[in-house]
Amino acid sequence: MVQINGENVAADGMTLSNYLAENGYVLAQIAIEYNGVILPKENCATTILKDKDVVEIVSFVGGGCY
Repeated sequence: MVQINGENVAADGMTLSNYLAENGYVLAQIAIEYNGVILPKENCATTILKDKDVVEIVSFVGGGCY
């Protein structure tokens, strides 16, 4: 199992980019921490998720003061 945003997910063997696409993430709107390190977006296609990996996905949200 891979831990993604605090939840155990059966994503072993998937590339990170496939996981992101299947779950509706837009690469331009997120930042990814992979096993404690910020992952460059160009590495998503070659990063294969493995058992016990820990992934945090942070979405950017617009807004501000009015």
